Amino acid sequence: MSASLQVRLPEVVELPNLAPGDLDALFHREIQVWEKRFHWDFRPSAELLRRFVQIRSLYGYALVADHEVVGYAYHVCEGRKGLIGDFYVRDDYATAANEMMLLGATVQGLMMVSGVRRIESQLMLLNTAAHQTLPFSHRLARYDRCFMDIRSDAMLPLKPQTPEIKATFFPWSERFSEEIAHLVSAAYRGHVDSEINDQYRTIPGARHFLMNIIRYPGCGTFAPQASMVAVDDHSGRVAAVCLASKVSNTSGHVTQLCTLPAVRGARLGYELLRQTMWRLVEAGCSTISLTVTSSNLGAIRLYESVGFRARSNFPALVWEGF
Repeated sequence: MSASLQVRLPEVVELPNLAPGDLDALFHREIQVWEKRFHWDFRPSAELLRRFVQIRSLYGYALVADHEVVGYAYHVCEGRKGLIGDFYVRDDYATAANEMMLLGATVQGLMMVSGVRRIESQLMLLNTAAHQTLPFSHRLARYDRCFMDIRSDAMLPLKPQTPEIKATFFPWSERFSEEIAHLVSAAYRGHVDSEINDQYRTIPGARHFLMNIIRYPGCGTFAPQASMVAVDDHSGRVAAVCLASKVSNTSGHVTQLCTLPAVRGARLGYELLRQTMWRLVEAGCSTISLTVTSSNLGAIRLYESVGFRARSNFPALVWEGF
């Protein structure tokens, strides 16, 4: 009689049930993936997550196969909204079935949290979403986004442009923060990105969005010296802003570029972006990246005009009304 072989399928477990070191090997692999795909140093984020694991305060789910953690997704809750902060499955286990098992558990878990009525996520490391039916699709809105980047040598042909309105450019200062919150809310009113991130819809939400960019490592380390503000000389008010961060010692990331609706088309965006890019290069960046919603064709044309090129696509997902 031949012995039967038992293959243990992956299973989903809650993150607080893991031992403190169970995610370390997976974090190490994820760090390598972020560096290879995006020139992004994920180590600060991994270290922060590791601390939460140690005190059993990282909430979400892990995918476990043969007593080894091969994937995880964590989430946080902010009032009525749940955010999937990260999602990663090791390449050798990143099948559609495994990814959907983990994503489905994460979404279902958030749906069961008292008071949560909306879930947002931007899953840059999800491999199988392009033609895959996603969990709870009857509650789902999907918005494809594009990761773009440019190398510093491709910026050499860029020349300054004089905007069509008189404006003075300043590096970031805390004194601009309240006006920028108002600017962000006005710039994204009715915009597709306000469907992806509901913080854009209100001034308090925009304040919170800016605080996250400046204080937390999710989008890298905020680079105030490279973040530029355009002030309308006539009104004395902030008319446009370009915010940036360092995501590694040699890579920068444009986290936000927006202008007041009344001055769109005045070439403020181009000049702000150009100045931010050169300041990032002066800070040691050989690569600069950004993400943009695929349907935002005007923004994509601007980014392509200065030399950015699309490298990958990923989904932004919103579940609501459950």
